Amino acid sequence: MHRSATLAMAAAALLLSACGSKAEDPVEQIVVRQPGSAAAPGATAASAANDPVTAGKVAFATCAACHAVEPGNASGSGPGLHGVVGRAAGSVAGFAYSEAMAKSGITWTAGELDAFLANPAGKVPGTAMVAGQVSDPERRAAIIAYLASLKD
Repeated sequence: MHRSATLAMAAAALLLSACGSKAEDPVEQIVVRQPGSAAAPGATAASAANDPVTAGKVAFATCAACHAVEPGNASGSGPGLHGVVGRAAGSVAGFAYSEAMAKSGITWTAGELDAFLANPAGKVPGTAMVAGQVSDPERRAAIIAYLASLKD
């Protein structure tokens, strides 16, 4: 009986030692972004909603798997897009474009980019870009605003 009394007293002492100490409330932060994407530095939902370039940078994260945007960076499986607005399609030196893109005669304006991103194969039949269709017009507009901001 002595052992059980000792255990009971130890348990009571442990419970009493916790009295008066306030447990810290847990801190929880939820970040939502596209699978495989990194959050844009300083990007918040509010800043993205108010700034199409910020929203475009966030939306472009899925495109970054194939396209570089920094000046002078080598192209991935898609051509580098720094300075794409105003540039002739198929003109990045050293990138192996499809024959269809190289002969398209397109100069990348906001309108041309919008049509291409909405339906790459419809705009340039035979294009090698098979995974880039962006069906949401607001997302396309944001991506185009971001691409237009990438210039020297």
